[in-house]
Amino acid sequence: MPEPEKEKAATSAPPVEAPTPPAPAPPKAVSAPEEAGSQYFFGEPLVGFDPSEITGSLIVIEGMDGSGRSTQIALLQEWLESEGFAVQTSGLRRSNLVGRDIDELLAKNAVTRLTLALMYATDFFDQIEHRILPALRSGTVVLADRYIFTLIARGVVRGINRDYMSGLYAMALRPHLTFWLNVRPETAFAREFRKAQAISYWEAGRDMSLSHDLYWSFIRYQTMIKREFEVMAKRFNFIELDGEASVPAVNKLLRQRIAEQLGIRATKYSPSAALSHLWR
Repeated sequence: MPEPEKEKAATSAPPVEAPTPPAPAPPKAVSAPEEAGSQYFFGEPLVGFDPSEITGSLIVIEGMDGSGRSTQIALLQEWLESEGFAVQTSGLRRSNLVGRDIDELLAKNAVTRLTLALMYATDFFDQIEHRILPALRSGTVVLADRYIFTLIARGVVRGINRDYMSGLYAMALRPHLTFWLNVRPETAFAREFRKAQAISYWEAGRDMSLSHDLYWSFIRYQTMIKREFEVMAKRFNFIELDGEASVPAVNKLLRQRIAEQLGIRATKYSPSAALSHLWR
């Protein structure tokens, strides 16, 4: 699909957002693993945290929209449960506190970048306190469909200070494993459109006025997100996987690394009938 040489203004284009006012300084920025003073957190530990209580594992699957994260999460959950592990999943906008509020704001396409970033941070830490930490204390394997890295990337590409965004998540738990399913934006667009026959306003970065053309807005926005992941992959030791490989091939690599983390053998796996449509 060729990119238009010159785009004309359109009355339906989203309004240009006013500059974000200065925000209060957050805690110190997220540190790389070798720089952080805590074994369990990126910055300051949560008050009252006792590391001896953590008997589970936190495993994160990151990647842009259309990278195959949710597919792999579903398959990994079934595999781990068949191996006798208790499994809990987490993701964005799933907290009881503000999850629905964020959904409502996104549906209206009317929220400033800073407000959205702060609401996502609230959603994240509410899940840490009420879902993720309790699960890890009970020996559960937590599979996170995205984590702070997506939230930091989204804020940074929208012009929020990188140190500010990192500082918001200084008290985030460090995952035991972080996988990055790396795909080309063009592949991601094709997958997302095939799945839903539509591309959402936010997936395409339409709030940033990158293009009046939906396709090019998506490509430009997701390219910006991809660049942020490339920076964080080196800093935070992501395990990068080719998200354009087949689902079974990616799943096999995921199971091998997770089995090492959990101290089990990477057994063969075939999905149940309920998930067989994902195995392609």
